[in-house]
Amino acid sequence: ADNANCPYGEKSLPFIQDRSRAITEFLLSRGARIIVVACNTATSAAIHILREKYQKEIPVIGIEPALKPAVSVKENSRVLVMATPMTLREKKFHNLMQKFQDQAEIISLPCPGLVEFVERGELSGEALEHFLKNLFAPYQERKVDAVVLGCTHYPLVRKTIQKVLGSGVAVFDGGAGTARETLHKLKEYSLVSDAVTPGTVQFYNSAEDQKMIGLSKYL
Repeated sequence: ADNANCPYGEKSLPFIQDRSRAITEFLLSRGARIIVVACNTATSAAIHILREKYQKEIPVIGIEPALKPAVSVKENSRVLVMATPMTLREKKFHNLMQKFQDQAEIISLPCPGLVEFVERGELSGEALEHFLKNLFAPYQERKVDAVVLGCTHYPLVRKTIQKVLGSGVAVFDGGAGTARETLHKLKEYSLVSDAVTPGTVQFYNSAEDQKMIGLSKYL
């Protein structure tokens, strides 16, 4: 986690690219054999750079908004994509949106401030609900069929998002697709472990704050 520099969504493109390279080098120095860029903003900004530099040696997996299942909810659906301003600005997202624009009305919704709720560990409550109600207010009359959580922080407040939207709106995120692609690459590079005992999870955080490590474990 890069809490010393979070949130990424409003940072400059060169800054995010530099951080993505530095973090990848850090993880490789600790023996990483596959890199998953579990951040939509960093994927949009830097995945092509990371793959060009490292993919001959190790797999590099990115994440992108789960538009494909969202536009399939029903014919001519209206889909809202929640993401950081950076993700929505970058060419990678625009290419993805063009791919599905004939199948649905796709609406981009920048969500500045939502990441900070998660960073505080504030995953529910009146303040978050009020924030989300204001965010979705313009779409109450233009009812949406599906919402895409285009930032890896947002699924951590998914229950509250669903509560505010109501049960009639389908909610999607890219986590499952990223997991499937990671398994595929592990097999392709012959990296699937044959261990029968569970592995361990190790947390690193640029903020060097034990509270943030504790929050990471909690999340």
